[in-house]
Amino acid sequence: MRKLSVALYSTIAYLFFLATFVYAVGFVEALVVPKNIDNGEAAGSFTAVLVDLALLGLFAVQHSVMARQGFKRVWTRIVPEEAERSTYVLAASAALALLLWQWRPLPHNVWSVQGAAAHLITACSWLGWSMVLASTFLISHFHLFGLSQGFARLLRRRLPEQQFTTPFLYRWLRHPLYAGFILAFWAAPVMSVGHLLFAAATTGYILLGIWLEERDLLAHFGRRYQEYRESVGMLLPRWR
Repeated sequence: MRKLSVALYSTIAYLFFLATFVYAVGFVEALVVPKNIDNGEAAGSFTAVLVDLALLGLFAVQHSVMARQGFKRVWTRIVPEEAERSTYVLAASAALALLLWQWRPLPHNVWSVQGAAAHLITACSWLGWSMVLASTFLISHFHLFGLSQGFARLLRRRLPEQQFTTPFLYRWLRHPLYAGFILAFWAAPVMSVGHLLFAAATTGYILLGIWLEERDLLAHFGRRYQEYRESVGMLLPRWR
């Protein structure tokens, strides 16, 4: 019964993540969804900045704390180990959903580009989203979002040990997933104050997240990851 319950829990967490992520794309790109980054409940500029920074901070703290190995060791005493990743995904999706729901717009434009240049910038943004999606599959999409762990016992499969590999994009960038997010957030033909705040804050968090993640990777893979870090660019390729 526990095996089935964990598998169902992992499926629900994944579907919630998927719905939230798709909505987030529409939120940033101002497509289809009823509330995007530049519309919604109006508020004074000072209040809007405080609320938005608090939402972004909550998302960043949840991501950073729950991703650390020390937290995971304690957390798996409370939740089953095979459900740990799905719980992280569920909490991250909830934090993101709260941000999308309570975001306060700051719609004044910082820049606005029209014509062919606007189409080119929009294409760059979609290239960023494509990089994000491709990167998750390159590093095992279903393991990243907890489905592999949740179904392992039900299907009587042993999860493989974490391996150090550099498939496709990872040969040129250490963090193509994060690079994709940065490109998607900043490549906007119309950049509002609120969008600029969102892009700047998330970029700052990404840089902090990279530092924390690489510290863990160095501890796990040692010299092998150190050599990789010295030869491959973090967010931009090193052309040689």
